[in-house]
Amino acid sequence: MAVSLPENNCLASIRTSTGFPPMTEISGIPAYNPDKPGRGRKSFLPPEALARVLEQVVQPRIGQSRWSCRSMAQVAGISPASVQRIWAANDIKPHLTRTFKLSNDPNFEEKFWDVIGLYLDPPDKALVLCCDEKSQVQALERTQPGLPLGIGHIRTQSHDYIRHGTVTLFTALDYLEGRLISSIERQHRHQEWLDFLKKINRETPKHLQLHLIVDNYATHKHPKVKAWLEKHKRFHMHFTPTSSSWMNMVERFFRDITVYLRDGSFSSVRELESSITTFLALRNAQPTRYVWNAKGEDILNKIQRAREAMTSQA
Repeated sequence: MAVSLPENNCLASIRTSTGFPPMTEISGIPAYNPDKPGRGRKSFLPPEALARVLEQVVQPRIGQSRWSCRSMAQVAGISPASVQRIWAANDIKPHLTRTFKLSNDPNFEEKFWDVIGLYLDPPDKALVLCCDEKSQVQALERTQPGLPLGIGHIRTQSHDYIRHGTVTLFTALDYLEGRLISSIERQHRHQEWLDFLKKINRETPKHLQLHLIVDNYATHKHPKVKAWLEKHKRFHMHFTPTSSSWMNMVERFFRDITVYLRDGSFSSVRELESSITTFLALRNAQPTRYVWNAKGEDILNKIQRAREAMTSQA
């Protein structure tokens, strides 16, 4: 409801008479801000305290793995809030750790461009299939029922569980369409991988060439698998460099299904398999495509910088 004010009423009375905060715009009246730039007490930090916060953050005290705002504040003689502001201004995040693994593959760059090329310029009359297996998917049953999410409280889940077994999810992700070809198995051997390749062969158009992106797991290179591939010439295998499964876009799908299963409670392996099957059906009903956007040169430059940084720290 609009508020009508007399023309000679000063802006300062808006807050008193209406209860609106100073920055609220009422019936076309510009937002009112009583504070002028430069007003108020200026924050001040001793230069030595600032230097100590920035220098010592990379050198945790004995018995500590990292600094906290409170522990650093005690040493620097300033407030925890000041430490937090200094770290934020300098993009310092002591509480975070990012995992990595640089590939030692002697043919890294060759394999890198082989895989990335399929994303950036997919071949005609062919399917690009990102293939892998998600092993050790556990059927975990929570020991007690949890409370659902509600207003004022978060969802709860018991910290302990009963293990009922595991399954392996074999998946081929069609890079261009986002469709999935999957198989759920109780074991993870070359026999199951070979059966999955045969399933791919059955469920894809026979006139199309198949370019499979896979990692270097031993089952992918088993002699019986190689013998079968020799007889099925439309299969073209593209191996990622060692320690470089991040190049395989199916890993992005595995992240999604991991999030989906994480909150579940499964009383049997069969119940877990049913939940996975339901998720796969929903995804194929509305396929989600994962698009590679990163530039190859940028990735290689980043890897080179990482190698140089590691060498300098050695």
